Amino acid sequence: MANTDVILTQQIKGLGVEADVITVKAGYARNFLIPQGLAYAATTANLRRLNQLQARRAEREAAELNDAQELARRIGKMKLQMTLETGASGKAFGSITSHDLAERMKTELGDPEFDRHRVQLEKPIKETGTHEVPIKVHSEVIAKLTVIVQATTPVETEAPEEPAGERRRGRH
Repeated sequence: MANTDVILTQQIKGLGVEADVITVKAGYARNFLIPQGLAYAATTANLRRLNQLQARRAEREAAELNDAQELARRIGKMKLQMTLETGASGKAFGSITSHDLAERMKTELGDPEFDRHRVQLEKPIKETGTHEVPIKVHSEVIAKLTVIVQATTPVETEAPEEPAGERRRGRH
């Protein structure tokens, strides 16, 4: 099995980010990575270009970190009002999940790309009150979202009770 070293020109999920020198199968490098412009062969000339790629990577990572910190500040200032349907006894019928919070965040932030996996909710929220939910904005930045859960009590409709001895049964 022939392996070869390549220098990545951009981030490739599962392999690495730009300016990483990685070892891959020779056929994968020759037939996919290099023709697509995703990598260079790790020759001595290309290794000299590595500094350019590392500078580009540092700029991109700094910009991503600044954007993540700004988003974390915006999320930290937010207070989401959510309602949870409860019965007359106060027992919750449903719960607020990470999917519910992510959908609400999409509209509040105006970001249709907001991923529900960013919401670090250990278990669904089933109680009213104020909850702090961590949101993973970046690998190094985690914001705290304040979620205020209020109860809604549905209007109760009384169903007539059937007498105990006259229960209806299906056909025999």
